[in-house]
Amino acid sequence: MNVDHRQRDLQRDLEGYRVVAVHAHPDDESISTGGALADLSRRGADVLVVTCTLGEEGEVIGPTYSQLVADCADQLGGFRIHELHAALAALGVRGVFLGGAGRFRDSGMAGSEASRDPRAFVNSGQVAVDALADIFAAQRPHLVITYDPHGGYGHPDHIRAHEVAHAAAEATGVPRLVWAARLRSELEGGLPARAPRGWRLPEPGELDAVDATDTWVDLDEATYAAKVAAMRAHATQIWVADGSASETNPEAVLAEGDLTAYALSNLITQVITRREHYRSGAGVPLVPGGGLLEGVER
Repeated sequence: MNVDHRQRDLQRDLEGYRVVAVHAHPDDESISTGGALADLSRRGADVLVVTCTLGEEGEVIGPTYSQLVADCADQLGGFRIHELHAALAALGVRGVFLGGAGRFRDSGMAGSEASRDPRAFVNSGQVAVDALADIFAAQRPHLVITYDPHGGYGHPDHIRAHEVAHAAAEATGVPRLVWAARLRSELEGGLPARAPRGWRLPEPGELDAVDATDTWVDLDEATYAAKVAAMRAHATQIWVADGSASETNPEAVLAEGDLTAYALSNLITQVITRREHYRSGAGVPLVPGGGLLEGVER
C-alpha cells in the first residue's frame, strides 16, 4: 500500500501549475501535443486547450461525411466541435475556442480563396491577440505550448497561432512558451516496413520534422493510449491503422510494428511515436532533457 501511495503522489507532482496550449484547428492538439497534455493533466497540472478555428476548410477522410466540406454543405466546422470535445475528454483537459466557437474561420492553405474571407484567422489582427491575452490574464499560465514560426508544416493558421500566442504571452508575462516539434530520426525510424493496404509510405523528407529539439515527453502506456484515443476521436480527419473499423473508416487495416500508425486524408502512413518533442520559444528556456515545467516557479 505504501508503494501505491508514493506512486500516486509522484503522479500529482505538478499540482498548482497551469498550462495553456494554443492550436489552430481541432485535431492539432491531439496530433502535435496530445501526449504532453495528457501527461501534464494526469500529474495534476490544470491544462486548457485554446482552439482558434473550427477547421471548416479541412478535408474529410472517407465517404461517410465527405459532403460536409466547405464546398458542399459547409457543415464540417460544427461537426468537428463534437470531435474536439471527445478528444479533450480522452486527454483529460479543458478546452475553449478563441473568441467563442466560430469567431475566426479556418483560412485554408496559403493562397486559397478562404484566406480572403474577412473572418479568416489570418486576418484576425489585434482582435485575436487581445482575445488570447484575456484568456492568459484569467488563466495565468506557467507554460504556453504552440507551434514554431513555420507552423510545423507551413499552414497559415498554424503560423498565425504562433504569432498570436507569442504576442499575447509577451503582453501578459507568461513565464515560458514552447514549440511542439517532431524529431525526424524517431518519426522516420518508427515507420513500418510496409504501408497498410491502400496507404503509402512517405517519401524521404516528406513529413514535417526537425533534426534536434530541447526536450521531450516520454509517453507511458496510459498516456500513449490517451493520445491514440484522442486522435481516433477526430474521425473525419484521422484513420488509425489498429485493425478496427468505424463509421468513417469502414475498411479496417493493421500496420506492422510496435507503434500505432495513422493517416490523414492523403493516406500517407505516419506513426504515433513514444516521445513528443519540444523546443524553447520564449521566456525561461527549457532545461535540456528536462520536464516542460522544470525551472519554472510554481
